[in-house]
Amino acid sequence: MTIMKLKNILFVVFLCMVSGCLSASINKSFVELKNCNIYEGKWVYDESFPLFDSSKCSAIRGQFNCLKYGRPDHQYLKYRWQPNACNLPKFDTRDFLARMKGKHIMFVGDSVSENHGQSLICLLNQAGAPAKVVEAVSGLTPNNSVTNVKLEAHGITISILLSHYLVDIENEKIGRVLKLDSIKDGNTWKQADVLIFNTWLWWYRKGPKQPWDYIESEGKIVKDMDRMEAFRRALTTWKNWADSNLNPSKTKVFFQGISPMHYHGEDWNVQGVKDCSRETTPLEGSTYPAGEPLALKVLKSVLYRKTSSSSMPVSLLDITTLSQLRKDGHPSKYNNLGGMDCTHWCLAGVPDTWNQLLYTELLR
Repeated sequence: MTIMKLKNILFVVFLCMVSGCLSASINKSFVELKNCNIYEGKWVYDESFPLFDSSKCSAIRGQFNCLKYGRPDHQYLKYRWQPNACNLPKFDTRDFLARMKGKHIMFVGDSVSENHGQSLICLLNQAGAPAKVVEAVSGLTPNNSVTNVKLEAHGITISILLSHYLVDIENEKIGRVLKLDSIKDGNTWKQADVLIFNTWLWWYRKGPKQPWDYIESEGKIVKDMDRMEAFRRALTTWKNWADSNLNPSKTKVFFQGISPMHYHGEDWNVQGVKDCSRETTPLEGSTYPAGEPLALKVLKSVLYRKTSSSSMPVSLLDITTLSQLRKDGHPSKYNNLGGMDCTHWCLAGVPDTWNQLLYTELLR
């Protein structure tokens, strides 16, 4: 055997060995990721963040555009979510675009869903996928509207459908009625391949900010009722709708979890603080002093209740605890409305991590 042939044989053996090792390594990483609780972890400082430049994304609503409206500190942009038991995959924009090619992604919920959806548009826009708003139309029920954004080069549509309660509000002779057993926008939702739902922000609103006058449930109309119970009934209606109307082989469904507010310092063990205006860093560690909100417990009870084998699988994007730790991530006074906002999130910012988690869930 010549020396040249021997070298060729050794080179082929070497390639096979490397390929096998790489394959085994990739498989091991995938298994670790699939078995990992990506929602348990902590925030770590990372100079490579943020994931996009907010000044180059026109999709951001003024209420979320903190740098544009003068936020002076930038450290809040530099934190990455680190799960305890694995590494979170980077948000690979090109891979996401390839996976979603020709598909329709829809965010359904209140303005926090808009926060989430605009983050995704900005993440994809940075990869050379320019977003074009093609239409903004009213929904089938009052107070609902949908904005459709096209990434035309990839055939992707991202819709943000405003629906504060998921269930309907209808104008009747007696006034505006919140109908806990009714969903009329469902046919619009069924158009999507990936659905991300959310509701919570509006359930305890009263007075002029409450967009309904009566509640209807189980055939009875009342002036008001326990709001947490109303929340539970509406979620049950939504889950029953998903079970009856969605096909798991066609549609992936996520529920965003409960996005926290930061108006009470005692929630993070600081007395006398009434808003988030002076917060510039996350809480350390993996737990939030105030614990899990009751709304999340109610949501989990509906998502995980025992149903028939034909029920629609819904993945919980369990963003609550990791977002509770980010008391620094809100616009506070740095927004176009001029008020104190410790409810929504700066973009770039925390919702980018929600989309990193969404991308990870789509991978596994």
